[in-house]
Amino acid sequence: MQPAPDVRRERDILRFVACGSVDDGKSTLIGRLLFESGNVPGDEMARVRADSRRHGTCGGDVDLALLVDGLRAEREQGITIDVAYRSFSTPRRSFIVADAPGHEQYTRNMATGASTADAALVLVDAERGVVSQTRRHSAILSLMGVPRVILAVNKMDRVAWSEDAFRRIDGAYRKFAADLGFAGVESIPVSALTGANVAARSEETSWYAGETILGALEAADVPGGCDAQPFRMPVQWVNRRDSAFRGFAGTIASGRVSPGDAVLVCPGSREATVARIVTRGGDLESARAGQAVTLTFAEDVDASRGDVIASASHPPGRSDQFACNVIWMDESELLPKRQYLLKIGTCATGAQVTALKHRLSIDTLERAAARTLGLNDVGCCNIILDRNVAFDPYREIRKTGGFILIDRFTRATVGAGTIDFALRRASNLTKHALAVDRSTRAAQKDQAARVLWFTGLSGSGKSTTVNEVERRLLAMGRHSYVLDGDNLRHGLTKDLGFTEADRAENLRRVAEVAKLLADAGLIVLVSVISPFRADRLMARELMEDGEFIEVFVDAPLEVCEERDPKGLYRKARAGEIANFTGIDSPYEAPESPDLVLDSANCAPEELADQVVGHLLSREASGA
Repeated sequence: MQPAPDVRRERDILRFVACGSVDDGKSTLIGRLLFESGNVPGDEMARVRADSRRHGTCGGDVDLALLVDGLRAEREQGITIDVAYRSFSTPRRSFIVADAPGHEQYTRNMATGASTADAALVLVDAERGVVSQTRRHSAILSLMGVPRVILAVNKMDRVAWSEDAFRRIDGAYRKFAADLGFAGVESIPVSALTGANVAARSEETSWYAGETILGALEAADVPGGCDAQPFRMPVQWVNRRDSAFRGFAGTIASGRVSPGDAVLVCPGSREATVARIVTRGGDLESARAGQAVTLTFAEDVDASRGDVIASASHPPGRSDQFACNVIWMDESELLPKRQYLLKIGTCATGAQVTALKHRLSIDTLERAAARTLGLNDVGCCNIILDRNVAFDPYREIRKTGGFILIDRFTRATVGAGTIDFALRRASNLTKHALAVDRSTRAAQKDQAARVLWFTGLSGSGKSTTVNEVERRLLAMGRHSYVLDGDNLRHGLTKDLGFTEADRAENLRRVAEVAKLLADAGLIVLVSVISPFRADRLMARELMEDGEFIEVFVDAPLEVCEERDPKGLYRKARAGEIANFTGIDSPYEAPESPDLVLDSANCAPEELADQVVGHLLSREASGA
């Protein structure tokens, strides 16, 4: 067996994120740190000098910000867009710094940089003081569990090195940050442009007796590190290099592991013993956080992608419901009850926000009631998943307590969150097994349960077609029920309006009722506009395979508006109705519906024949 590779001990490395508002000088300060600590090779300085003449902001002098602003767009605009990671070292310590973007639209990038940081370097412009983006970044640092802040009051040369200006900013920030839970805040007056108080003390600040920026970074306490935490390894893939070998590959998120260790495969809590730690370079006697390995078990215990192999003596929690904090990162709002994908470790599962408890006011840190979250908002919410997952509270183990939310259609990351705790009720509920199942109920009626979901613009002919379909089903001796959107608004969903969030909740309730009726063995005819694909996908995924039939009642907007059977288009055009689909609220037409009805050119009776024919053909084929 070969010894583990020489990996630098966690406590010798300080990972920190530099953040603050745009133009506060983050990139310049980091460039100055690299330069003053002797971590810039000669050829790189030559490149920076050349780039400074073309893109620099220092009047032809060397622009040290270009050491970290690597993207062409960043150099040309003079801003940081992506998170730039750089490594450097001093005789006392090694560092990995994330230069986070300051623009509000790139807040998601800043959260990425903070997610692995042990400390934060927060910059404030001495002329502008603490601004909204400073407060937003600080709130995110707290949410991401960053324990320590070094407040760099930059550009002090522009305020004539005024002690009063520094003390005002220091006091304002400490007052704001008092409720954020930081273990410590250290304020330092600096000029990144001149290098004053960056690596060496400045004569301009004789009134200041504290550390330089580099000194504060060298002296900063580093948490115990991932090695000291319980062992966790999310399974990335099952390694079957040949028929006789089966191992479970992944990157160790926390802790250490050795052959002979007792582990659990979670969330199922199957017990196993580690037999080997396999790497390309040979077997290891032990492995630690950050290493990519393949584990084999002494017992015949299975695991799959998304599982977590964990210490048997300190197992993770498991649940499908959590209290969480979320940073929203998308132009479209977070909508409670809408279906998203949640990715935690290597596990991806369906998720929805069941309750948005409050939104955090960035300027005051007050908790405000909210029904949605917008771009860059931070909020506290409850989330329910499609299945149990293994987790740890984020404050205990970041890698198994943090998650992202993903749009089910675009696959874009729309939010990032941290788990506070599992909801107690999640472990107290058990699904009761019934003696009579859905197939028995459907067989009693001599039919297959179906949910026909009719979607289309108002005035497209959904309700008229559904009525004709039900008449035909009744004549055939079939058992059916109609869920009409307008009728349901008088009872089941009468408390909901027509905002995007209310529409999502309206469709969730309708879909749950349709599921119950299908469970009773009925053919359910649902007539609702249901303008958003995500909500229709949610309804489909609630039903059994093959049970959901999406029927697109297709009529152009001009045809529907000309019909206007309820006078709603006229009112919408007059501004009397807000959020009306097709006018000031979008309709997302189905991309692959099961059946398309051309209601602009066919009579309702003909459309009903097409629907019944589709049903009968499915029955005949056994689909």
